[in-house]
Amino acid sequence: MIPSDFSHEKEADKEYEAPIKAKRSKPEDAGGDELVYHPVKLSRSDLYRPPTAEELNQLKEAESLFHCSLLKMQMEELLKEVVLSERRKGQIDLFIHTVTKLLQTFSNSQEVEISDLSWLSGAVQVPFIMVPKTTKGKFHMAPPASVDLIGSYPLGTCTKPHVMVDLAVTIPADILHPKDALNQRYARKRALYLAGLAEHLISSSDIGTMHYSCLHGNRLRPVLLLRPPGKESSNFTVRVHACPPPGFFKPSRFHPQRNNIRTEWYTGLQTSHTEPPTPHYNSSILGDLLPRAHLQFLSAVSSQCPAFTDGVALLKVWLRQRELDQGTGCFNGFLASMLMAYLLTTHRISNTMTAYQLLRNSLNFLASTDLTVNGISLSKDSDSTAPSLSEFHSAFQVVFVDPSGHLNMCADMTACTYKQLQHEASVSMQFWDNPTVDGFHSLLMTPKTMIRTSDHVFQLCELVKLQSSCKKLNLLSELMDYSGNYVHTALPYILSLLQQGLGQRIHLLTHSLPPDPEWSVESEAPKYKDQPPLSFGLLLRPELAVSVLERGPSADSPKAAEFRQLWGSRSELRRFQDGAITEAVLWDGEKICQKRLVPRQIITHLLLLHADIPESCVRYVGAIVDDVIKMERKVPSTGEEEGLLVVQSFDDLSRKLWKLEGLPLSITSVQGAHPALRYTQVFPPLPLKLDYSFFDRDKISRSLMPKEGKPCPAYITPITGKWKPGRIINKRHKYACRPCSTHLDVWKDGLLFRIQVAYHREPQVLRESVSLGGLQVVRDNEEAQALEMATIHKPLLTSTLHGIQQQHTCFGAVCRLAKRWLGAQLFSSDITEDTADLLVASLFLQPAPFTPPGSPQVGFLRFLHLLSSFDWRNSPLIVNLNNQLSVADYTEIKNDFMASRESLPVMFIATPKDKKISVWTKRAPSVQMLQRVVMVAAESLKVLEHQLMDSSQIQDVRVVFRPPLDVYDVLIHLNHKQVPLLNQAVDPPAVTFSRGILTDKSGASSGGALPVVDYNPVSLYLTELREAFGDLALFFCDPYGGTVITVLWKPKAFTPMPFKTSQASARSVEVTGEVVNTLPNVEAILEDFKIIGNGLVKSVEVRSERWSI
Repeated sequence: MIPSDFSHEKEADKEYEAPIKAKRSKPEDAGGDELVYHPVKLSRSDLYRPPTAEELNQLKEAESLFHCSLLKMQMEELLKEVVLSERRKGQIDLFIHTVTKLLQTFSNSQEVEISDLSWLSGAVQVPFIMVPKTTKGKFHMAPPASVDLIGSYPLGTCTKPHVMVDLAVTIPADILHPKDALNQRYARKRALYLAGLAEHLISSSDIGTMHYSCLHGNRLRPVLLLRPPGKESSNFTVRVHACPPPGFFKPSRFHPQRNNIRTEWYTGLQTSHTEPPTPHYNSSILGDLLPRAHLQFLSAVSSQCPAFTDGVALLKVWLRQRELDQGTGCFNGFLASMLMAYLLTTHRISNTMTAYQLLRNSLNFLASTDLTVNGISLSKDSDSTAPSLSEFHSAFQVVFVDPSGHLNMCADMTACTYKQLQHEASVSMQFWDNPTVDGFHSLLMTPKTMIRTSDHVFQLCELVKLQSSCKKLNLLSELMDYSGNYVHTALPYILSLLQQGLGQRIHLLTHSLPPDPEWSVESEAPKYKDQPPLSFGLLLRPELAVSVLERGPSADSPKAAEFRQLWGSRSELRRFQDGAITEAVLWDGEKICQKRLVPRQIITHLLLLHADIPESCVRYVGAIVDDVIKMERKVPSTGEEEGLLVVQSFDDLSRKLWKLEGLPLSITSVQGAHPALRYTQVFPPLPLKLDYSFFDRDKISRSLMPKEGKPCPAYITPITGKWKPGRIINKRHKYACRPCSTHLDVWKDGLLFRIQVAYHREPQVLRESVSLGGLQVVRDNEEAQALEMATIHKPLLTSTLHGIQQQHTCFGAVCRLAKRWLGAQLFSSDITEDTADLLVASLFLQPAPFTPPGSPQVGFLRFLHLLSSFDWRNSPLIVNLNNQLSVADYTEIKNDFMASRESLPVMFIATPKDKKISVWTKRAPSVQMLQRVVMVAAESLKVLEHQLMDSSQIQDVRVVFRPPLDVYDVLIHLNHKQVPLLNQAVDPPAVTFSRGILTDKSGASSGGALPVVDYNPVSLYLTELREAFGDLALFFCDPYGGTVITVLWKPKAFTPMPFKTSQASARSVEVTGEVVNTLPNVEAILEDFKIIGNGLVKSVEVRSERWSI
């Protein structure tokens, strides 16, 4: 997006024309486009001339609107990308001219009844659902009265990539009748006229493909889509609208409180009731009357504001990235233009503003104005028959009136869609002014799909069930208004019902906008039930969403009956500890993972009770991915409760350490350093009760030992903390202890805590040495760095991330999902646990353009998106822990990063305590491994989102946790019996092994013999392989129950090397003349794999077709 040569920026040259003329001159005979500059002698007055008013405005604008000049350049380049090129415009104009000529060439047909379709050949169908089948009126085909361009193309606001050119074909007045507004007569004639046009054009070779569609999903307004033949077919689409002659119908006939669909005609039953109003039907016809007037109005506004078209283009890009510009009830480009025109005509913005100022003010207006309560109107001098705003509000949920004063342009928009638009505008305004956020990418370049934006998503499948919903909700009048479209009829009422039931549990309820259907002209119009499932998104309040109690009004309150009516049989009287007796609903949920799905229980209950939608039609995908981190317990759990037990046990141990007396050294702090103490351990340690008969005992220390012939005992992870007590713990608290030279193991509450000494000056002492000359020298070394990492960085990181978990309850679960994926895809040795935790922390601390994740699943999706889309080559990832970094710090980090990029890690993560080095990624990943991580993350994100949103897919989200093994050269299959973490595998085997643990956890003790600690044959074997053959191959394994170790030969492994006795290990000698070289002895190496892993290795699978010697 950044131009490589300043001379290519023509717009910039125009802006700074005055100073350039003073410094440069271009000879008139300069050939081609090449610019030749010559120095010009400047007078003193020119050299010290004060800046002009225009230059001062530009400087002030750059300072106030943009955090840096880069943002301004990015927006200018974006506009160049999205506006139509002159070549594309030429193609469009030529095709429009061809279509216009073709439309004028067909002759009149014989007049028939509307229901008589015999004049159409079988090759073309009518784009309308004829229900009821008959209506009064005559119809015949005739050449259009006129063909005009309307919409964004003649206005100059048409943008790529989806170029849609609107063409209005005027139906001759003799085809229509003044009473055609009644009972779908006009809508059917309109559809018949389009079918006649399609039949006429279908035989022309100048037309590529033809399809039918509906304007913004409105089945009463079908359109004909034409695409040019050949290579240009994907460049643009011409959308043909059939419109009545201007002024043919009186606008007052389409007042939102008037009826134009007779109940007797629609139902076939006579009724004595007053006919209900049909506001949506009326607005559909009225919309066809006014497109030319709207174009004239917008053209007049655009002519007065030079930046109008660019401002609308930016707003359309913003809407497109948020999926708000397409589908039924969307905020399309036409509404974006009208909104900007409203702000200009009401003088809320100035005609002299730039495109960026227009976009900013438009978003600010959307964020601060609620059109569901206070509608706005472009009408200045509307006639007396025009409805008032209050009349519009009584008929529609969102009100934005056009210049005529008769049409509500947001007639099909639901209140939830506008609330979503408001929310997105508000979020955008929050991070626009934040100089620490990349505003350009967050605002205009990051797509916000529903599955990645909403915390929970559910879908309504089998939309035909909504017919019974309309019946249950008694929506016959509304069904007539929507001409039988039961999906659009039921949707507002379902949204209102869910909004009432979910209440304070959610920030926002959103829904997908039913896409505009598109079908061949040879096919019948699709049924309403054939459209994709309706998707709904929930933006949760995490602190309230998991509550299992819905407390209602007191029993004697007038609102109690309303509460019981809403909740039905689930409502019951309950007495609370404060003595109050109220109506209440209690939902199921014991563990956190079950409580997260309380919204699902609410939704399914309300839909069944009030809308007659069975639970089988509700596809809830709010927590499907969470299954991969569920613990093996009687009651399923995703580990939050187990992690809390670990932290509570550590806190208790910490307090007891503080109270110890008689120690040779004083205690200054006790800090946790293990991931379990920040709630991010993939599978938190469980309190264990040992089966002592499963083990042998060491004769000297009496410690437990693995028994030969038995399966590998359960893996017990040491939970690390910093400080060193001694025997006093054993004497005072009766905890089993084992002191070592580097640490002390304490067996407490069925958990093993490893306590280490930490002295804050020790890393500095390791860096100090005395030279031969007696001078003190300070040099950094790996030992000091490792100690500093273990005693300073990790404890600080643990306490900081623990704080994030307290603010965002799903932080730990997101970290665990992310690390489970990294382990499953064999990346855990390249992206360490600490690195992964920092990556996830950035999603919560700097979520723009999103809000902080409110569920583990959406957090995991954003983690994959971060990995796959972040520009690791050119940007540092700055994680502002505890909000300690200032704007100046951000600038300093970025400048230092660019200055030293080549010497810095390929994945650079900066924190307040680590601005220049990136200690967490200093050793890994390598460039090649990061490239693979990015590639696999992108593919996993694509597959997973498709799995979650496509109801036709088999629900198996574990597919993204299964690594592709075809890229590796050797596979070492392990004996399941000797894999201690086998139950944590992505696909755990059905066969289980006893591993020395009693299932009764009630007696988890702190005394007795110490268990076998930190014994994992798989990780030990992996370490030996890397030490022995690390120069020849890379070794990978899933640390969480992986049963395969994959081997990848290094590219230079089979390069012949001169013979050296010191480097003859695992190599064979090859003599060629007088040259003696060595090559890897693959057969011996493969045999060594088996020998080193004797008892652990089951088999070695060689994929020799991938490599050769």
